[in-house]
Amino acid sequence: MSLRIALLDDYQTRAAAAADWSRLADAEMVAFDYHLGGPDDVVAALADFDVVVAMRERTALLSNVLTQLPRLKLVITAGMRNLSIDMECARECGIVVCGTSMLGYPAAELAWALVMSLTKRLPWEQQAMHEGKWQTTRATGLKGKTMGLWGLGKLGQRVARIAQAFEMDVIAWSENLTAKAAAEHGVKWVDFETLMSTSDILSIHVILGERTRDKIGAPEVATMKPTAYIVNTSRGPVINEAALIDALQRNLIAGAGLDVFDVEPLPVDHVLRSLPNVALTGHTGYVTEELYGVVYGQALEAVEAWRQDAPVRVLN
Repeated sequence: MSLRIALLDDYQTRAAAAADWSRLADAEMVAFDYHLGGPDDVVAALADFDVVVAMRERTALLSNVLTQLPRLKLVITAGMRNLSIDMECARECGIVVCGTSMLGYPAAELAWALVMSLTKRLPWEQQAMHEGKWQTTRATGLKGKTMGLWGLGKLGQRVARIAQAFEMDVIAWSENLTAKAAAEHGVKWVDFETLMSTSDILSIHVILGERTRDKIGAPEVATMKPTAYIVNTSRGPVINEAALIDALQRNLIAGAGLDVFDVEPLPVDHVLRSLPNVALTGHTGYVTEELYGVVYGQALEAVEAWRQDAPVRVLN
């Protein structure tokens, strides 16, 4: 029986070409270029696989799935953290979970692409030019504006440095951030209320957890400047989606740049796709050729090491 490897959420079918899988001469690779769906659909799709390669937290592999996949013996996730995998259950089921490296800069670059799209009106001006129009919007300058960062980890720090190059004032808050730590990066620590009320651009760089889920809701959005923008390249549920949509529909804020959503892929009829003050990308912060090479190259390495009873980068 050949080794069967599932490549999940491979929307662009790039995983097979991103590594030299031919090194696994007896392996059968199956790429899923769509999201599998709920637990029952995941179980049905993966019942005959020995190895699953998961792209971050797209597909949940919790106990209600893992306990129904007796053939599954190895899960490899992009990155060294995946909150959508039940690590303890996997261990109890005899499933090894390994991680890969990630690249730190693509998500920060995308955050700035969304900032520039919003403030320089790039999607709207490009559409106007294609329609034969000329100068249909007015841009917003960045110099002297306030960049607010919810989260000042590695990604937040990258975004801060670029904001400083634009001569913006940079403020930040997170649960564990201190004034001293912020000052080491030339950033001013503020409390959460001040972050929301004074940011001209609020960029989010936190992980999804109990403390961050729905942290920004209707009361928080209501304190923002009517000229402010929200940029989210983190996880959709850190913002209450209904509250954000309401604020955008009522023009309580100037707009939003979103790469992440409550449900992914974003349904084709979702209201966010129709709002005129939103710049959207389809969770593409990680979608670079360079990152694919790192993730799938190390996924291949992890399969080889596991077959030699010497698994690498084990997470459970």
